[in-house]
Amino acid sequence: MLTPSQISDFQSLLSQSKKIAICTHYNPDGDAIGTSLALRTYFTSQGFEVNCVIPNNMPDFLQWLPGADSIINAQKQFKDIKAIIKEADILFLVDMNAEHRSGVDVEKVLLETSAFKVLIDHHPNPTAQSHLIYSIPEISSSCEVLYRFLSEITTQQFLNQEIGTCLYTGIITDTGSLSFGCNNPETYKLLTKLMELEINGEDIHRNLYDNYFESRIRLLGLCLNSLKVFFELGTSYMYLTKEEMINNFFKEGDTEGFVNYGLSLKGIIFTAFFTERDKRIRISFRSKGDFDVNKFARTYFQGGGHKNAAASYHYDTLENTIKYFEEVIHKHNELVI
Repeated sequence: MLTPSQISDFQSLLSQSKKIAICTHYNPDGDAIGTSLALRTYFTSQGFEVNCVIPNNMPDFLQWLPGADSIINAQKQFKDIKAIIKEADILFLVDMNAEHRSGVDVEKVLLETSAFKVLIDHHPNPTAQSHLIYSIPEISSSCEVLYRFLSEITTQQFLNQEIGTCLYTGIITDTGSLSFGCNNPETYKLLTKLMELEINGEDIHRNLYDNYFESRIRLLGLCLNSLKVFFELGTSYMYLTKEEMINNFFKEGDTEGFVNYGLSLKGIIFTAFFTERDKRIRISFRSKGDFDVNKFARTYFQGGGHKNAAASYHYDTLENTIKYFEEVIHKHNELVI
């Protein structure tokens, strides 16, 4: 919770500010976009000039969210983003615990700005250079953290259908449709408040999960065909090559959720999903129960995230990366079940 002096100081800052910028992490997901757009909607309603910026393309299945067409993409409008962040009075960093998660180019801009920085996040160990840090790692999503933040800085009713739709989207996507990271009564109390706004949860689910292109389904088939399982270690992994992704017209967001299939096997507590990119391999980690993939990612791949969901990049070939992963899981004593 914020202290009374922090609330007073921030409210005073708002009274003197006109321009707000909101930035999130590279490869933005439902929680990142939901938090950004909920913030934008609220502060726009309060008379501020608000801009949401993202480091690269957002997934197609999030384009329906209210306000999504206003988001500015650094890959397409980098000069505009530099100016927006430079001229901002207040800069919100959402759903990322460090500036480097925005990518090399945007990170430099974030570090150079003189704007008052506010961090809204739920990842552990925040290191972002922020004047105000509002981070709760135990909470389901940054959208839920944002709800708590707005509840503290204003006594007004701020929830409406647009904000509620964005918050609901972030919670649902970051918990795998309430299948992990959501054993908290407060999460369900918030969802109840959102449903009372007459948000259509069924429509949101269809927009998120029944709105894919054929290319995604074909990629999923290739991914599942690559499955390798080490039952004695409670481990599985899958991968997609760069060639497979190109041949199937890959777009950002097409592989969202693929990693979870490797965790759906009986007896498996840990899984990894490798995608081959230019000069690097992106790895997504997921786990069940007490196995800490955040610790695993930090120890062996210089990555990080949450206890049961983490990610990293590895700068080697796909073949060498998978070989290294297999070596690591055989010596990592926490995997013995």
